[in-house]
Amino acid sequence: MVPLFRRIAQCIKSSHFQVAERALFIWNNDNVISLIAQNRQMIMPIIVPALEHNSQNHWNQAVLNLTDNVKKMFSEMDDVLFSACLVKYKEDEERQASLESKRRLTWEKLESAASFQPVTGHTAVLVGRQPSANLIATLI
Repeated sequence: MVPLFRRIAQCIKSSHFQVAERALFIWNNDNVISLIAQNRQMIMPIIVPALEHNSQNHWNQAVLNLTDNVKKMFSEMDDVLFSACLVKYKEDEERQASLESKRRLTWEKLESAASFQPVTGHTAVLVGRQPSANLIATLI
């Protein structure tokens, strides 16, 4: 069941509105809602991050409305678990932002150190700020 709901979560986060919309329409089926209610401890931690991602990033209004409806349903089903999943999602997002910031800082230090090294033989050295900034952006 976990692989199925991981795939559904990926579909929910899809930028293609029809994919996300169809994935969210699954919650219109009473049998699926019953299955989710029985296994909510396992399913909510998989689906809630995808729903929150949609709430913040999706461009289509219909998908946003469906996302809000599913979030409301989860909240009514088990508010404590839903809130815990939201807190974990926010912590994970903060940790990712921190890691990205550290990665950027590491690249800037590397770029700075390389710019002070003389060019000898066949050693490649980063010369200017702009070309290396583009390189860093492509690596991240």
